[in-house]
Amino acid sequence: MTSTVEPLVAVVTTDLSAITRGRSVVESKLQKIAATGVGWLQANLALTPFNSVIDPNPWGSSGDLRLVPDLNARFRTALTGSATPFDMVAGNIVELDGSPWLGCTRTMLRDALAELKAATGVSVIAAFEHEFNIADANLAPGHSLSFAALRRADPFAPNLMAALEEAGVAPEVVIAEFGNEQFEVTHEPADALVAADRAVAIREITREVARNAGWRASFAPKPAPDAIGNGVHIHFSFVDEAGKPATYDPARPGGLSNWAGAFCAGVLRHLPAITAMTAASVSSYYRLKPHSWSSSYTWLADRDREASLRICPTVTIAGRDPARQYNVEYRAADATGNPYLSLAAIVRAGLEGLKAKLPTPPLVSGDPTLMSEAERAKLGLVRLPETLPAALDALTADRTVTGWFAPIFVETFVGLKRHETERLAGLDPASVCNLYRTLY
Repeated sequence: MTSTVEPLVAVVTTDLSAITRGRSVVESKLQKIAATGVGWLQANLALTPFNSVIDPNPWGSSGDLRLVPDLNARFRTALTGSATPFDMVAGNIVELDGSPWLGCTRTMLRDALAELKAATGVSVIAAFEHEFNIADANLAPGHSLSFAALRRADPFAPNLMAALEEAGVAPEVVIAEFGNEQFEVTHEPADALVAADRAVAIREITREVARNAGWRASFAPKPAPDAIGNGVHIHFSFVDEAGKPATYDPARPGGLSNWAGAFCAGVLRHLPAITAMTAASVSSYYRLKPHSWSSSYTWLADRDREASLRICPTVTIAGRDPARQYNVEYRAADATGNPYLSLAAIVRAGLEGLKAKLPTPPLVSGDPTLMSEAERAKLGLVRLPETLPAALDALTADRTVTGWFAPIFVETFVGLKRHETERLAGLDPASVCNLYRTLY
């Protein structure tokens, strides 16, 4: 007599270290636990990427929560090469009575989106571009962006795209990127909460496909201090209640509508503070430097990859409508940042700009490092924090940003990241990069 192994479904949440954790049940029990979820606890929010809980942490050792699956956020594929299907459901963390828990980052994003819609009538459409390296592949050297560089890893890329497609991620493009053994994968724009769920699924599916090829995929911001960095580019645009594009105005500089310009101004105003959330590791700041095609100043530009906010190109070939393509790319992010928290911070900052009716920032061209301090000040260019401790200082100094969250959540986040900084204080940059390369 033969027996079959019933596949598991993981109910997951992504924490402040951007690690996706959860609990698994056999597939036949998923519907049974759908309403009440699985057990979770408050102190899990204080877990470090080193698999320890910061001590002291504001939650202590007591308390219980529930992690409730959102069955509309299920990602399942049998194409990763594993013996059983990849099956993951994003969950919301709630109190025992079902009320939202103040530390659930997925709920934070949902609430930020709801507040933006209530204030403006618009919804956010988003997409996450992920860059990553593969290790242990022993591939022959390849040219950046080349056909051969992708083919030498065959069948990794088609296997990855097939798995992402079957899982419902709606992948668009996979390429061999500029860096050594570096790749990039993108997905179709979607409702912002769906996009953040997809960001989590992309990371986990990519890791599994690579592992089953005998390799290791790493999304760490810097594989080495002098290497090309891995960013997560967060694209956003807006649609009105009728589903029509609401970001583009061809009569305005760069095509940015007046109210979308105010949103971008809010993001730039609070960018030094929210960078701690979107680029959340020590090695993140090895990447956020001038002339690295990442971000270094509070800078809005038209199609410039050095800018923190880049207005992306639109295509009019064959009569395509620019308004439906038009979007802005936030570039000061990487995969050590929780995607829900990163996007929630962007939305909250943009909403502050709308509330204050800020003017659209100037479109900057040229190199800020070659400008005088007076020229940078006139353009509103502020250098982003250059270290994680400096970013945490900027976060705690910005009372508007900290006011978006419960004080105990801010205490947990800052304590977690300061602990991470202290843990790595004795390491040189090469050792720091090597550690994060194994963790992410």
